[in-house]
Amino acid sequence: MIGYSETSENPMPHLAMVSTQSDFSKPVLVRIHSECMTGDVFGSLRCDCGEQLDQSMKMTGEAGGVVIYLRQEGRGIGLINKMKAYNLQDEGLNTAEANVHLGFKIDARDYSIAIAILRDLGIKSILLMTNNPEKLDSLKNSGVEVRERIPIEIKPHQQNIDYLQTKQNLMGHLLDIN
Repeated sequence: MIGYSETSENPMPHLAMVSTQSDFSKPVLVRIHSECMTGDVFGSLRCDCGEQLDQSMKMTGEAGGVVIYLRQEGRGIGLINKMKAYNLQDEGLNTAEANVHLGFKIDARDYSIAIAILRDLGIKSILLMTNNPEKLDSLKNSGVEVRERIPIEIKPHQQNIDYLQTKQNLMGHLLDIN
């Protein structure tokens, strides 16, 4: 585990979890995962984040690779605002509408730190585990080649089907849940 921070005073660094089986001379299996305390830590079924993290940790542990854990909770709006968004979702808004209602972009994440981490590790070519086209777009012209996109789909639950459909239909995520 390697910590990365924009400043030395930051107590909450981004993390790169690098499997000892990794071979950086070949395309590296990589997951760029944004923090989701409710899903990653507390097992919330409102999203698929915790299950995606578990699956990517297992895959990189077995085959070699890197999981980059970015500290950008709630698609970049932070934990407190994410809880406010949850309340709005309980009132009928979808995940995108809730963020916009709170004055944020639908997705305010920035993947430039992930690119910097990949460069720092000396990784030039990756197999990217993602369903998010914005992650793919962010890596274009970065100097890190995305050799292949590896889908990381989790079977929907009753509690997250609406969330996943919003990600697919409104945000363009590459999911096959319909």
